[in-house]
Amino acid sequence: MTPARLPGPTTMSAVPSPLSPAQTTAAVAGERLRLADWAAALTEQQWQTPSLCPAWTVRDVLAHLTTTTRLTLPLLAREAIRARGSFDRMEVDLAAARAQRYSTAELLQQLRASAASSRRFPGSSPLDPLMDLVVHAQDIARPLHLPCSSPAHVVTACLEHVVGNRFMGAPKRVAGLHLVSTDSGWTHGTGSGRDGGEVRGPDLDLLLAISGRRAGLDALSGPGVDVLRERLQPA
Repeated sequence: MTPARLPGPTTMSAVPSPLSPAQTTAAVAGERLRLADWAAALTEQQWQTPSLCPAWTVRDVLAHLTTTTRLTLPLLAREAIRARGSFDRMEVDLAAARAQRYSTAELLQQLRASAASSRRFPGSSPLDPLMDLVVHAQDIARPLHLPCSSPAHVVTACLEHVVGNRFMGAPKRVAGLHLVSTDSGWTHGTGSGRDGGEVRGPDLDLLLAISGRRAGLDALSGPGVDVLRERLQPA
């Protein structure tokens, strides 16, 4: 359905976040406002463009990002039953429903309004909404061939957070690899073992690749890239 499991609850970061709770809250607010302003300039045709998540258009991704602060446990329980226990299907259905129910202007306003909210997906960690925003911004920007950037320190924090995220499958993708950022100096792993090797590249592209997005591979180099590419093949 999607190139990787969609960002959701429950993560296991390798080390504590380099961002304080206050910095994380501020970064989430900043990313919501930044993305809303960026998306406001898109044409209707661009809103209908398929994103890096095959089940979603650009509009669906934006609709998904408005759900984070509006979910309740009763709603989740009802939707989980409707989706027959599939978290991916539930998220796809929720986004589709919101994309159909609200206008473009309403979705953008909802994303802006959520900047002041600290609510998040039940069971998720404070960094999950930030990761969601940074990754999904690229899910919509790259198919449109438009630049969309996040602050460097925010991307690095998300990269450190995602690399240990079992829910998204990152530990299996990077097992035995030595990841090296070419712009922040961040590293992970030793590169040992039969399937080892170094993978070098910008934080944002490393983040996309270990999140399951093949679009991040083009900017990466090193003997471990082929191993990572093989692990990103559709199941």
